[in-house]
Amino acid sequence: MDFSKVKLVVSDMDGTLLNDHGEVSARFFNQFEQLKKHQIRFVAASGRQYQSIVEKLNTIKNDISIIAENGGFMQHDTISQVLLKLSDDDVRKCVNMLRRIEGCYIVLCGKESAYIESNDAAFISKFSQYYKAYQIVDDLTKVKHDDFLKIAVYHFDSSEKNILPHINALKQDLQVSVSGPNWLDISHKEANKGYALTRLQQQLGINKEETLVFGDYNNDLQMLELAYFSYAMANAHPDVKKTARFETKSNSEEGVECVIDALLSLQ
Repeated sequence: MDFSKVKLVVSDMDGTLLNDHGEVSARFFNQFEQLKKHQIRFVAASGRQYQSIVEKLNTIKNDISIIAENGGFMQHDTISQVLLKLSDDDVRKCVNMLRRIEGCYIVLCGKESAYIESNDAAFISKFSQYYKAYQIVDDLTKVKHDDFLKIAVYHFDSSEKNILPHINALKQDLQVSVSGPNWLDISHKEANKGYALTRLQQQLGINKEETLVFGDYNNDLQMLELAYFSYAMANAHPDVKKTARFETKSNSEEGVECVIDALLSLQ
């Protein structure tokens, strides 16, 4: 594999860079210093909120670019930008529709905080693994004074089977993406990781042939298409494996780190 032209490495977090315990390996942090030395930019691109990504990558947060909330928010050169947000009408429409779905837990994702209207302890235990700044409120449709980047929806069984079929009507005006086995995201029509990555590539003057991307779920599809070196994890959704040009080991086997080792060996 000829990685000699690569200038940008982009990785999803959950199921990709993070292991099954939600951790970033010491191996990656060591590799990052070498990437930096060779002037290869690293981008963390996730459906997670910005604050949660920073917690995982705190020691290098000022030296990387961050795409959060599935492309609704981006930080580059320590400058934060809200790229695309939902309107109050979008929020109201979605929340009212989602409330009618049995077993559905709704997260309103703002720039400053995430908001939930559930006190269910089991859900909060799961939710708080991905959202560090959050508030429990009485009514999501009454929350004001924040920029709403997306609505995340959780189902303990399957988001693809139990939420997606009930909200097909939203696809006409909004971006609907299954982002994990239990999660589904609703965003501005143009918001996705690929939209934010395109903006970043343009700012940096980096093209598809100079970009390496890792992903595992359907919210990674658009950004995988922006890289010649597009990698699906061994644990990836079948749609991701169809889209990606290459495959690496699973997140539990440090598949991202294996490819980065190969990249660094050519520098």
